[in-house]
Amino acid sequence: MTETGGPASIKAFEERLLEVSESLPKRLRQCADYVAANKDRIAVSTVAEMAEGAGVQPSAFMRFCQILGFSGFSEMQKLFRDSFVGGWPDYSTRLQHIRDMGEGSPTALLAEFVEAGRTSLEGLLKSVEPDMLERAVDVLASAGMIHIIGLRRSFPVASYMAYALEKMNVPAMLHSAVGKLENHHAIRPGDALLAITFSPYSTETMELVEEVAKKGIPIVAITDTIVSPLRRFDAIALSVSEVDFGAFRSLSATLCLAITLSVAVGTARQES
Repeated sequence: MTETGGPASIKAFEERLLEVSESLPKRLRQCADYVAANKDRIAVSTVAEMAEGAGVQPSAFMRFCQILGFSGFSEMQKLFRDSFVGGWPDYSTRLQHIRDMGEGSPTALLAEFVEAGRTSLEGLLKSVEPDMLERAVDVLASAGMIHIIGLRRSFPVASYMAYALEKMNVPAMLHSAVGKLENHHAIRPGDALLAITFSPYSTETMELVEEVAKKGIPIVAITDTIVSPLRRFDAIALSVSEVDFGAFRSLSATLCLAITLSVAVGTARQES
């Protein structure tokens, strides 16, 4: 903790955020969800910008900071600025410069999304915990069948992983909900579920996760925030933060994690 009682490290901050999130009232929970999904903005944003992003008044965001143990937003911001000193990717400034210079041309848009993707990939090494990645590979590699679900924005990732695992002769089944067909009955003891979902979390994905968790079947999750509801089900969570441009988020880091996980699982099964 800091002198005023706030978290003294990013890890302590994440633990505190996870601890208080479930008990917060609606407005403050909006703050928690926004901060969890946009930790990369804390160091370079004003309290007004963070409050606007969370959809609350600045006074509510200040109250949220105090609940976390900080004296106010400035102290919370200092934690992030100090933690990333020398290596903080000020992508907001760079993307704003590209927008100003390119005026929205296709070439400028390409540069903007390349920059956003590059920053997302750099952040992946910080957001994915090595021990969690090892546990995820162990669980998936030892499963009789890997069941994969990822809908809406997550569907390209889920379908790619199903394809990659099939090519490596790893038993995998894609749950796509096409035609409203459900394959819950196909998930049996000895299998594992790989769930991919980002805020706002897919209802169908969460329902399957809840059902599988009741059966005691292990769950690996690719998700976006430390307060993701998937963590309530003891999922082995791999966190990904995608930098957005113009409210559009690519899947650069998520797909990188997907191919890493697929190849690691395929390699582990060959070695066993």
